[in-house]
Amino acid sequence: MIRSERRNDGVALIVLDRPAQRNALSLAMLEALRDALAEAESARCVVLAAEGPAFSAGHDLRELTAARAEPDGGRAFFARTMALCSQVMRQVVEHPVPVIAAVEGVATAAGCQLVASCDLAVAAPTARFCTPGVDIGLFCSTPAVALARNLPRKAAMEMLLTGRWVGAEEAKALGLVNRIAADARAEALSLAAQIAGRSQVAVRMGKRGFNAQCALPLAEAYDEASRVMTENLMAADAAEGIGAFLEKRHPHWQDR
Repeated sequence: MIRSERRNDGVALIVLDRPAQRNALSLAMLEALRDALAEAESARCVVLAAEGPAFSAGHDLRELTAARAEPDGGRAFFARTMALCSQVMRQVVEHPVPVIAAVEGVATAAGCQLVASCDLAVAAPTARFCTPGVDIGLFCSTPAVALARNLPRKAAMEMLLTGRWVGAEEAKALGLVNRIAADARAEALSLAAQIAGRSQVAVRMGKRGFNAQCALPLAEAYDEASRVMTENLMAADAAEGIGAFLEKRHPHWQDR
């Protein structure tokens, strides 16, 4: 269901491995992903990939439909599923190290949400994205949270209101993905290795600070960013990095 490995460069590779079900985010799949992300908190960077023709088709509609047989019509199960999914998406955003999506198939609904929640994304030329809930009477309200924070407002609303497919090139133009590569997983791992080679104090502090200031008005954002920069300057790695730059040598990171 989920495969994880820690590479020699410190990169954690997490693979959605439920291809027959198009990597649908069942309750069990979400729980496994939650646990894998937690285990990867000591990594230097995370790559999230998938097996099969779909990165993820979103929520498991068969599982949701089966829950309607419960006495409450499925309400409790629906609420539990949406709460866990939201927890996992926040876990990606709030993860201490950058999370990179490697998308080599379709990413729909909550699968598209997962891509949008990642810090960076690399897509294969054939990758496609959509939020088609509107087609089945189920507006993609939770994927909208991630899309609204990645895409221009009107572009996000068009995807949500029409359910139309967005190809890799358009997704890159809209800001949903960073790069397009024939081998998206290899490119994502290469990008992750580059990030893993940086000071982890700077990377971890930087990701946390970036997300914090994005949620603030301009003046408060600068106050927060100034605080983070001051703390970063006090780190041993900042002294080493600046010294190495001035002395024209490679820095030796201590990650502190």
